[in-house]
Amino acid sequence: MSPSSPDELVDRRKLRRRVSFWRLVSLILALSALLIIGARLAPNKASSGKTQHIARIAIKGLIVGDESTIKLIHDAAEAPQVAGIILDIDSPGGTTTGSEKIYDAIRVAAVKKPVVAEVGTLAASGAYIAALGSDHIVAYGNSLVGSIGVLFQYPNFYKLLNNVGVSVEEVKSSPLKAAPNGMEPTSDAARAALASVVADSYAWFKQLVQTRRHMSDAELGAVDDGRVFTARQGLPLKLVDAIGGEPEALAWLVSKGVNKSLPVLQHSPPASWSVLSWLGIGATAHDLDQVSVISGLLGAGKHLLGASSLDGLVAIWHFKSSI
Repeated sequence: MSPSSPDELVDRRKLRRRVSFWRLVSLILALSALLIIGARLAPNKASSGKTQHIARIAIKGLIVGDESTIKLIHDAAEAPQVAGIILDIDSPGGTTTGSEKIYDAIRVAAVKKPVVAEVGTLAASGAYIAALGSDHIVAYGNSLVGSIGVLFQYPNFYKLLNNVGVSVEEVKSSPLKAAPNGMEPTSDAARAALASVVADSYAWFKQLVQTRRHMSDAELGAVDDGRVFTARQGLPLKLVDAIGGEPEALAWLVSKGVNKSLPVLQHSPPASWSVLSWLGIGATAHDLDQVSVISGLLGAGKHLLGASSLDGLVAIWHFKSSI
């Protein structure tokens, strides 16, 4: 057999590299799948154990009314081995409907068990709505809370379309159907209709804050302009009840009759396939790049947040900052 040419040797090496690469990828995928399947089949020790304990439930990231979180809250409220609940909140908010669902679930749980909210970096807008569901809010001094307000934003590029000679033809049942759509100037009637939606959502949010935080009209007026506050600022404004973290949250639970020697156990939903996102499978995270309180419809939410999972009205603090 004649010796291989240099080109053939190079081609063989490239082929071996490709085969090795895809073998490695296949191995990683197989191992990841096994880990996820194992995690899904394994019992949740925190929620299924018989030991008396305090349940810690995380409310983090964009709030969309995730059913698994609502189920965790419900199960903790019903479990006889759970003496109290700590809500670990760190979120800029999310959909108003999702936040309302989380709030409702927390209020049902609070009838049966003492519930305290422990704020991490942020509990703004929809996340603050969730915190309102608890009977006590603890936050670090530099935690951001509040963002009580509503803003409807939507892109309008009809001038750009006109400049490039593009028009969108439509037939609709009434002038306010699918308005605004960004393809034409916003009419006064459409703007008024949107203003009424914003006003209704804003009134609901303010009433919730005033009722849950026991504020007078004057006290509410000092915090309802849409801005966020540090917890140090928010303490005298009645937005939070105490400065601190888990020790302060536990102290409040003890004051409500919970045994101070009980362990705190994390209650988590089963692992999902989103764990594979680090391989590029699943949703891609998008940077938040401006400060605003956003309330809008699906199109506006997608445009501003780059989050395909948002639907309906949203209440969220949109930011990008660091110290």
